[in-house]
Amino acid sequence: MTRIKITAGPHTFVAETHPDAPQTVAAFLGLLPYRQKLIHVRWSGEGCWVPLGEFRLLHEGRPVGFENHTSHPSVGDILFYPGGYSETEIILAYGACSFASKMGPLAGNHFLTVTEGREHLRALGTQVLWEGAQDVLFELA
Repeated sequence: MTRIKITAGPHTFVAETHPDAPQTVAAFLGLLPYRQKLIHVRWSGEGCWVPLGEFRLLHEGRPVGFENHTSHPSVGDILFYPGGYSETEIILAYGACSFASKMGPLAGNHFLTVTEGREHLRALGTQVLWEGAQDVLFELA
């Protein structure tokens, strides 16, 4: 498993790649270092997300599809939704989360799990909720 350092607002986390999402992991690693904005979810509960619009994550020249997708990430799980019913996105659960959009339930590939700094996830989620979008950087640890 590869370790990824995630800096979001003033918080730093370390996540490990998930072996059951090899295409998502390989394609995402090719983007590193990856900078975006993290905003609070609208439909999914206690989570933050990176909206990616029509972006397509490619693995060996083909769009990444569904691998080990779930609608119910645990605290610290990071999912990649390849698009379809809603826009492409990355979602990070910091509490009770049921991944959804205005179209209904969604499922994303569980490709990263926060292993260090989990105790600060709720603080990050609360900060994003009350203070707005935060910069997020994913890079090799």
